[in-house]
Amino acid sequence: MTPSHTAHALKLIDSELGAVTETLATERADEIAELAAVLRDARRVFVLGLGRSGLALQMTGMRLMHVGLTVHIVGDATTPAIEGGDVLLVASGSGTTGGIVRAAENAVKAGAHVVSITANPASPLATASVATVIVPAAGKLDRSGAKSAQYAGSLFEQSVVVVGDAVFHTLWLASGATADDLWPRHANLE
Repeated sequence: MTPSHTAHALKLIDSELGAVTETLATERADEIAELAAVLRDARRVFVLGLGRSGLALQMTGMRLMHVGLTVHIVGDATTPAIEGGDVLLVASGSGTTGGIVRAAENAVKAGAHVVSITANPASPLATASVATVIVPAAGKLDRSGAKSAQYAGSLFEQSVVVVGDAVFHTLWLASGATADDLWPRHANLE
């Protein structure tokens, strides 16, 4: 390992993520705004993703709490049952991950709405969603290098963080709240 390997890696990530962000800003901003509007009107927001996509989406859950939404991470011991008026926020690059699709179907049966972030607009997940952000990134099984030279869906997972922060920032700007208004919602147990 050399500093040149690290520099190459950073430039690759910056280049690929920059291209995705540009596409999201020019071609998908309406999808992000629509997803944000559904979340804004939710009684409660439930966040679900698996693996690295799930970890990235949990960051969004925290930011949604900071902007004043009631948020639950699916799988936590204190997460209640989803009901009508609630929204399930999910991320899956393929949009076909069995557990994610089943959760989306169950949420719809319970009367909740589903919003999603995926790379596959024709997926069952996108079909079950009332709002979907389509990320132009390779899926984790795409090893062709055509959409990304990064490993196993990394670009999608990075994009989930970017989309989540864009949703948060959209909601924050619309709220008129200041950073000082949001700050008391941060954990103060340190």
